[in-house]
Amino acid sequence: MDSLTLTRQGDVLEIELNRPEKLNALNREMVDQLRTVFQDLYRDQSARVVVLKGAGRSFCAGLDLQQASSSAPGGSVSDRLDRQRALAEVYVAMRRCPQPVICQVQGAASGGGFALALASDIRILSEDARMNAAFIRIGLSACDMGVSYFLPRMVGQSLASEYLLTGRFIDAPRAAQIGLANRVVPQDQMAHECDAFVEDMLRATPLGLRLTKDGLNLAIDAGGLEAVMAIEDRNQMLTAGDPNFQEGMRAFLEKRRPNYD
Repeated sequence: MDSLTLTRQGDVLEIELNRPEKLNALNREMVDQLRTVFQDLYRDQSARVVVLKGAGRSFCAGLDLQQASSSAPGGSVSDRLDRQRALAEVYVAMRRCPQPVICQVQGAASGGGFALALASDIRILSEDARMNAAFIRIGLSACDMGVSYFLPRMVGQSLASEYLLTGRFIDAPRAAQIGLANRVVPQDQMAHECDAFVEDMLRATPLGLRLTKDGLNLAIDAGGLEAVMAIEDRNQMLTAGDPNFQEGMRAFLEKRRPNYD
């Protein structure tokens, strides 16, 4: 893939945005490739964890405005809506794929890049990371690419309003303070911090890991406690019937790394 570099290391798929000369801005090719990769992950049981990162000094500066401005701005409303939905489907696919997504953010994560970070499950920021909903600063609504769904659920409506209505940047210390960043580390330590998360996740059974992400996604919008507990009960019955459950128990009691099928 021209705009992405995919690296497979055992159970881990690493996706690197690879347009460093453009600060990994999202052009049509990258959008199409990201959508395909994340949609394919839905049925890929061999990949258990996904790492999303960007080459160069910034994670993703958002939409490639040079390409967008050179494209024909016209077309019917239906055509424009199709283009919008083609981009939006990337973030839906990220949440729908059963693998946890760990995002490494250095430098800028703006607009669609901010949305990529928010759609991930874990966010590791470098000390120079800066994120914002840039859409509102270019004449659009800040509510785009799922940002108005993700951000209030992570930091609350008041803080989400602050950043969506102004387009202000959230720097790494502030992101850590409001719970938006799982870790803030020097850039040269991001890979090490990511590896630690991967290591812990791989100690879960493959089914247990997938159903935990699934359960968290459903619980966020569930109708109440009983609905959430029904989801939890289902997941526990499914994982208890999985052959890997016994291996997980033995490994825990024997204080060793599990060996799952």
